[in-house]
Amino acid sequence: MEKLSRQAIQRYKDMYPPGTGICVDNMPDDPRPISSGTKGKVIAVDDIGTIHCAFENGRQLGLIPGVDSFHVVKEELSETQNIEEEPELQMNMT
Repeated sequence: MEKLSRQAIQRYKDMYPPGTGICVDNMPDDPRPISSGTKGKVIAVDDIGTIHCAFENGRQLGLIPGVDSFHVVKEELSETQNIEEEPELQMNMT
């Protein structure tokens, strides 16, 4: 992997803040890769541009942009997050 510029590393930090949902497509150079289709969340992007993630299978591993293939996924809303709050009703009994 070639050394990234500070600007490129900052761009990765901006693109993949902690909590960003990630799905692995392919990790061709890793001896123990995360399986394709496995989802996880970004923990942090380090100062050399590696995107460290915690995956749903319990593993934590860094993804290397330009080497590993992955994409951002939107998290599904939980049932309680999906329900919009109803406006308060004013009920007066006279």
